Amino acid sequence: MSERSAQRAASERGERGGAHFQRVAIVGAGLLGGSLGLALRERELAREVVAVVRRAGAQREVVALGIADRAERELAAGVRGADLVVLASPVHAMAGLVAELAPQLSPGAIVTDVGSVKGVLAESIPALLPAGVTYVGSHPMAGGHQTGYAHARADLFEDAACIVTPARPANPAAEERVLWLWRALGARALRRSAARHDEEVAWVSHAPHAIAFAFAASLADAPAGARELAGPGFRDFTRIAASDPAMWADILVSNKQALAGPLLSAAERAAALARAIESGDRDAVATLLTAARDQLAAGGTNAPSGGAIPEISAAKSAAPKE
Repeated sequence: MSERSAQRAASERGERGGAHFQRVAIVGAGLLGGSLGLALRERELAREVVAVVRRAGAQREVVALGIADRAERELAAGVRGADLVVLASPVHAMAGLVAELAPQLSPGAIVTDVGSVKGVLAESIPALLPAGVTYVGSHPMAGGHQTGYAHARADLFEDAACIVTPARPANPAAEERVLWLWRALGARALRRSAARHDEEVAWVSHAPHAIAFAFAASLADAPAGARELAGPGFRDFTRIAASDPAMWADILVSNKQALAGPLLSAAERAAALARAIESGDRDAVATLLTAARDQLAAGGTNAPSGGAIPEISAAKSAAPKE
């Protein structure tokens, strides 16, 4: 059986088997949290889905949209009795939230998250949990430019990679339940250590966003009429720079150690390309461009400018502005 077939079978087993979790509490019903709630309820993977939101209006809206069975503004009320708590807030806020909600958790509960950085969470969250409660990190590589629960989709995780990091304290059963959940939602669940996750996403998600933001900022120096000429290539390259700046500042700073390598490597190659262009060395320029294209082809991501290149996006972990 192929990996895709196995994942689809796991999803179908989850739907036929009824609720896998009794109560799932989602802390932060933004794009990812809202999509998770929709998917859990559509596939009947939890008997009850509870969303923790900030605004009174959001309480009504997330229930009306089908994201949750009920919504709470108080963190304690939202997570009490949950056997799975999913943190969908900004990464830098997660440890504080766990410290606040921890007294409400019972032995056997699992805490996971949708954060784009795993190392800082693996170091901080387990020590805040009561005995018998396990942290298993998650990062679904899914999202979009439009954030907030109004844009949530039940199919957001289908065919997306979702990285799952080791349970802390060690708990193979809890880890398997989290892997099962993401597969039941249609994702390609992959195991990684927290350190390896951060290193890999720095290359395929965080550095591309940082570079796109930097280039977009440099447009302040472009000729006044240049943007009138922009075509598919410009849109392909700058699309991700339209993402939420506050959220991405949180992600980039949280993964600062792993980001140094890819950013310096890209800067060195950009400098080499600039030197070759300035000197008029067509062969050197062609060599650099060919090496770049070959790297994309080797990874299965090669497509010409204007082609359909799906955005490689980190989890939109920021809660909506409610």
